[in-house]
Amino acid sequence: MSNAGGKPALKVALLGCGVVGSQVVRLLREQADDLAARVGAPLELAGVAVRRLGRKRDTEVDPALLTTDAEALVTRDDVDIVVEVIGGIEPARSLILAAMARGKSVVTANKALLAEDGATIHGAARDNGADLYFEASVAGAIPLLRPLRESLAGDRVRRVLGIVNGTTNYILDRMDSSGASFTEALEEAQALGYAEADPTADVEGFDAAAKAAILAGIAFHSRVTAADVHREGITEITAADVDSARGMGYVIKLLAICARSDDGRSIGVRVHPAMIPRSHPLAGVREAYNAVFVEAESAGRLMFYGAGAGGAPTASAVLGDIVAVARNRLAGTRGPEESTYADLKVHPMGDTVTRYHISVDVADKPGVLARVADIFAKHDVSIQTVLQEGRGDDAQLVLVTHRASDAALSATIEELRDLDIVRAVASVMRVEGDETP
Repeated sequence: MSNAGGKPALKVALLGCGVVGSQVVRLLREQADDLAARVGAPLELAGVAVRRLGRKRDTEVDPALLTTDAEALVTRDDVDIVVEVIGGIEPARSLILAAMARGKSVVTANKALLAEDGATIHGAARDNGADLYFEASVAGAIPLLRPLRESLAGDRVRRVLGIVNGTTNYILDRMDSSGASFTEALEEAQALGYAEADPTADVEGFDAAAKAAILAGIAFHSRVTAADVHREGITEITAADVDSARGMGYVIKLLAICARSDDGRSIGVRVHPAMIPRSHPLAGVREAYNAVFVEAESAGRLMFYGAGAGGAPTASAVLGDIVAVARNRLAGTRGPEESTYADLKVHPMGDTVTRYHISVDVADKPGVLARVADIFAKHDVSIQTVLQEGRGDDAQLVLVTHRASDAALSATIEELRDLDIVRAVASVMRVEGDETP
């Protein structure tokens, strides 16, 4: 290894050696000379904290580097940078705080922790003069957070809209392209390693909600937690929903949407499945890929696309942060701190203005459509299109609304369910992306 001008090595402590951590070890080893040249000093792996020493790993790790005492590792005097890729809330939070208390810079991919208790982590970084970088916490290899934090620091972001969970995108893509049911598509995703044995965090939207909270906080200079995010998953999406969307020229995607209100005084942050036109660029995001639109007043519309998960892509983002942190330490500087000066509040989902696609099974007799339309009018929800298909004594109405508050749309649906002529409200789906992307 070249010694980059003779400067002493910066020592890196790695917490976790799973799918991502093992790739971080590999990249640090294989790209050692290039990284040293880019940083200005060598990067040396000081130790790797794991739960089980004898476990087989994707990348060979020197056994002398492995330890089960993570706290002792992160508090070692010779460690400069701590990289956390174990995930979850604890012990990750305690270990990060212990490292920062000793002035060590931290690189983390932990979206759940940042979305739940980012205030504590950012506060500890500020109070102890430590760097906190977390590019890998959202959208894997895609450079997204740094452009939001730095490149667009002089602009005013209006909206962030995108696909930030590869598992759900793969499932919905397979349902659309092959006609598979949700269960079949999920099983395929699990067989390919895109979905965990317990897929709850992905399919119920928890993963995407954590990422949405981080994106909204950075984009709108406000503190946003996962609890602030309206969240719906994809488990109720049926093949019939996908077919109906296809017939109207739409595709269903799980979207994270962070938007400034029209008056600029609040923000909406939500994660839910939605229909988008097949002409929209997000409709063409296939398999487990991610893509995010950022709309800013001066920059206009920007799209970020790429691999949103996986060991090597996520490790690429981690290494980028390690290089940035290492350069800062050599220069005696720090990266940007958390910016929450705007302190915008997250408005309730009911205040969000959106459109709905609604499928209703009704009795097929005169006056039914008029009664249904009266309920929409009662709640000031305008109907854009109606399709009716007879099915013997019953019929199916498919209605697409104009934009209205989510509260008004929800009240409309609840009243529809109580109508004696309504057999069932078979499907309710929000519609997004009709504006030119």
